Amino acid sequence: MEYSLIHRYWMIIVRECRELVSRPMYLITMVLVPVFLAIFFLSLMDSGTPTDMPVATVDNDNTKTSRNIIHTLDAFKANEVVFHAKDFNEARQAMKKGEIYGIYYIPNNFEKNLLAFRQPTVSFYTNSAFLIPGSLLMSDMKTMSVLSQAAVGKSVLEAKGATKEQVTAILQPIAVDCHPIGNPWLNYSVYLNNILLPGIYNILIMILTVYILGQEVKLGKSRGLLRIAHNDIGVAITAKLIPITALLTLMTIAMDVVLYKYLGFPCKCGIGLMMINSFLLVISSQSMAIFYFGLIPITRYSLSMAAFWSVLSISLSGFTFPVSAMHPTLQMWANFFPLHPYFNLYVDQALNGRSLYYTWINYVLMLIMTLLPIFVMPNLRRAYREMKYIP
Repeated sequence: MEYSLIHRYWMIIVRECRELVSRPMYLITMVLVPVFLAIFFLSLMDSGTPTDMPVATVDNDNTKTSRNIIHTLDAFKANEVVFHAKDFNEARQAMKKGEIYGIYYIPNNFEKNLLAFRQPTVSFYTNSAFLIPGSLLMSDMKTMSVLSQAAVGKSVLEAKGATKEQVTAILQPIAVDCHPIGNPWLNYSVYLNNILLPGIYNILIMILTVYILGQEVKLGKSRGLLRIAHNDIGVAITAKLIPITALLTLMTIAMDVVLYKYLGFPCKCGIGLMMINSFLLVISSQSMAIFYFGLIPITRYSLSMAAFWSVLSISLSGFTFPVSAMHPTLQMWANFFPLHPYFNLYVDQALNGRSLYYTWINYVLMLIMTLLPIFVMPNLRRAYREMKYIP
């Protein structure tokens, strides 16, 4: 019986909807897992930046000046002085056990040498094995040391009769007016979750798409799918993935609403454009998955390729290490990962508010990825016809 194209699409869509409902694993992977990951990461970084990270102090001077320095250090939002060690070895043992992230060491005769302008040395140690705590504590401890020096200089200059303006000009000859762009709160949740969540979702999309395509061969249903599609592999694959694409897109749109509306993350381009970008991420990721399965229509091999490519995309997207600083070969490869142009669109549009005129190349890259399945359709049709499952 000859069916129209629309009827063929409808029959396959209904077939796939029944498959989704009958196999809870699909719904768990596409709905519950992303929801759990979003709740986990967003609640993990709900404060924006780490606060009250434990540090230890070693005060060998034990004077009013040294005690004021420790008190001021404890007042910093990122620090919490939880341990006053009697010597450096005791503090070092606490750091080795993971009880503290940093040590602030004040030597003997600190106040005496400071007032005599003998330039005493203050030492601070941070555990950089934990990148964020180590860098934040290093910044605070360095700031504390500079402020201590400025406080002493201010007292000496005022004692010599210098005015407030003169003291300020001497201690800070150049005034700094700092304006962090894109993330003025220096919020790590904004920095990480805007790309970490889409990155993990990209992995789920690619692995799930390959698995679903491979199930047709494994369960012996691929020939039946081709019969419904009148042997048109393009119709078969497109219609088969429409329900999955719709559900995946709905989840990415929900993620955008949570990030940009509920949590108020910066989005200068408007949430509607970011929803379009998320949809492009979904279909480009699915297209790459179809390409891998069509290239090697053996489920375990294509799953390995999809997993490797999607995991590697997080490193090559550019959000942790700039692509421009990578080796030229890696810079070229980065353009073949859907997450890289998506990240560029997020930075250019959501953070910087740049127009489409300056970001169109990223749309071209993502649209090119959606065309990759065309090159493997003959091989995919052959695999579905022969219906040979290799475990």
